[in-house]
Amino acid sequence: MKLDIISPDKKLYTGKVRLVQFPGADGYFEILKDHAPMISLLKEGNIKYIELDSTEEKLIEISGGVVELNNNEITVLAEE
Repeated sequence: MKLDIISPDKKLYTGKVRLVQFPGADGYFEILKDHAPMISLLKEGNIKYIELDSTEEKLIEISGGVVELNNNEITVLAEE
C-alpha cells in the first residue's frame, strides 16, 4: 500500500507500507492491504506503520486529522 502523511507545513512521510494503525475518533484501528475504501476522522495520538521491506514499527505523532483509503492508497491530512 502507498502511504502519504501530509501536514499543513510539510510532507511527513511517503512510502510503501504493509500495515498502518491510526488513532481514530472512536479508538485505534488498522488498515491492511485490500481494505475496503473509507474515510475517518483522527484524534490525537500516534500513527504506527511498518514499511513493506521491514519489520520495525515506526511512529508519527499527530494532534488530529483525516485519513482516506482508496485502492490501497492511503492519504492522511494530519495536524502536528
